[in-house]
Amino acid sequence: MKDAFGAPQSLLVLGGTSEIGLAVARRMIARRTRTVWLAGRPSPELDTAADGLRALGAEVRTVPFDALDPAAHEEVLGKVFAEGDLDLVLLAFGVLGDQANDEGDPAAAVRVAQTNYTGAVSAGLVCATALQNQGHGSLVVLSSVAGERARRSNFIYGSSKAGLDAFAQGLGDALHGTGARVMVVRPGFVRTRMTSGLPDVPLATTPEAVALAVEQGLRRGSDVVWVPGALRMVMAALRHVPRPLFRRLPV
Repeated sequence: MKDAFGAPQSLLVLGGTSEIGLAVARRMIARRTRTVWLAGRPSPELDTAADGLRALGAEVRTVPFDALDPAAHEEVLGKVFAEGDLDLVLLAFGVLGDQANDEGDPAAAVRVAQTNYTGAVSAGLVCATALQNQGHGSLVVLSSVAGERARRSNFIYGSSKAGLDAFAQGLGDALHGTGARVMVVRPGFVRTRMTSGLPDVPLATTPEAVALAVEQGLRRGSDVVWVPGALRMVMAALRHVPRPLFRRLPV
C-alpha cells in the first residue's frame, strides 16, 4: 500500500464536515483514494457529506468524534486504525470563535483554544503513533497564517493556531525516519461557512485551492505548504514589522 506521497488509497478526515476537508477528500477520490473515514459529531450534515463522497465512488464510513472529548480519542481513533492501515490523515477541525465576544467571555475563549489546540494535540498524537506503528502514512495538519503573528482582530484564534503549528512541526521532527510524516498547511483567508459574513481580504482562497495545494505538497514531500504561495513572502515581511507599526496596520 503506497503512502500519501504517492497516491493515498485510504483517508481519515478529522472534522468530517469541514469544507476544506471534504474538498481534499473529493480531490483524493478523483485520483486513487477508495476508502474514506469521516470523523465528526453525528449529525445530518455528516451523513450528507458521506453520501456525497459515496456518489463519487468511494467507500465511506463515519465515526463519532468530538475534539472536545480527548479522553475518548484513543479508543475512537484506535478502532479506525484497527480496520486497516491508513495512508493519509487530515486534521481539519477547528473553530474561528467570535473575538469581540470571546474577549469578554473567558469560557468561550477557552473553548476555541481547547478545540483548535488541545483537541488537535490529542488526536494528532493518537494518529501519529498509529502511523508510526504501521510504518507509513502522512498526517496533514490544517494550520493558518493567523498563527504566524498575533493580530488585534483575532489573537485568540491566532494564538491557538500558533500553538497547533508549533506542535505539528515538532511532531514532524519526532516522526522523522519512522516512515510516517507530518505536513503543515497554512492557508490564508478561506471562503467557507466559517468565514461567511466577514469582509473579503487580499489573497483570499477557496477550499478547492487548498485541496490542490495539499495534493501538490504531498507529491513533493513538503513539510510546510502556504495557500496561496504568495503568503509565504507576505508573512515573512510582517513578522519583522516593528510592533508599534504593526498595531497600526489594517490587518
